[in-house]
Amino acid sequence: MSSQSRLSDIVIIVPVKDEEESIEHFVREFTIRVNAAVANFSFLFVDDGSTDATINVLKRLSVRDPRINYLKLSRNFGKEAAMTAGIDHVHCDAAIIMDVDLQDPPEIIPHFIKYWKQGFDTVYGARATRFDDSYSKRIFAKLFYRAFNVATFIPIPENAGDFRLISGRLIEVLRNLPERNRFMKGLFAWPGFSTIGVPYERPARARGTTKFNIWKLWNFALEGLSSFSTMPLRIWTYIGTGIALLSFFYVIQIIVKWLIFGSTTAGYSSIMCAVLLFGGIQLISIGVLGEYIGRMYIEAKHRPIYVVEEVSQFAHAAFETSLTRVSNGS
Repeated sequence: MSSQSRLSDIVIIVPVKDEEESIEHFVREFTIRVNAAVANFSFLFVDDGSTDATINVLKRLSVRDPRINYLKLSRNFGKEAAMTAGIDHVHCDAAIIMDVDLQDPPEIIPHFIKYWKQGFDTVYGARATRFDDSYSKRIFAKLFYRAFNVATFIPIPENAGDFRLISGRLIEVLRNLPERNRFMKGLFAWPGFSTIGVPYERPARARGTTKFNIWKLWNFALEGLSSFSTMPLRIWTYIGTGIALLSFFYVIQIIVKWLIFGSTTAGYSSIMCAVLLFGGIQLISIGVLGEYIGRMYIEAKHRPIYVVEEVSQFAHAAFETSLTRVSNGS
């Protein structure tokens, strides 16, 4: 925890992709809304393979404002990898992860810092409302959180995004987690450090358009469940056992009917229905198994989670300092 005799050094980690319209507005609004006396703030923008002028905006701002630093990833690795890159490249008392669209209101950051100074390692923003999201997205999110918390022993809070403060010791733990399949909400919760939520009203997006859709959310949910739980595999074990028992009793029924009524000719339709049903169940179970085998294959290759193409000077120096600190075991 930081010393009470000085202002804490807090880095704002902001993953961006094709956000040239939003970055300057974000920095300006953050500066207006958050009192600089709360902490020594700096910004680390992670450009996750933008195809517009995002990197040019970041370069221009970093020259003009020493608080602003950036990483440019070599391609689009996804938001989870971008957050990981940001966490790997900070050297600070605490970090705050937030989006550039200002749907994560900077006004509640002083509350984050207050709870952090009270001893909490994670302080997350709890969305009191999600009216800006579509009805289908809200339902999907609710179902996912319920399923995840039932299937795993690492509960994650509902209605909490990536907007959160993480302490220095949690940053160190996250740096030492080696998996390539990153589900950051689960990784934030995995160490079991003290956590508290700060409720807030989620405003509409200030600039640009959202990059998420239902298909991405579906894949994100699969990533989360398969990264933290073997429950899907266990479920298919139970389904297979249940079908085997039903088949056994059905065979007994056929034998009894044959002994009582003599031989009967099975109907073609019933046979086809049974074949298609069990064939479909087998294909689904193979798909679930393949999902886990595929993740094992990805992990076994030990490829890096991300590749940094370009880094601002201060961010590079901070990363070198953090690597030295980790290697010394301090």
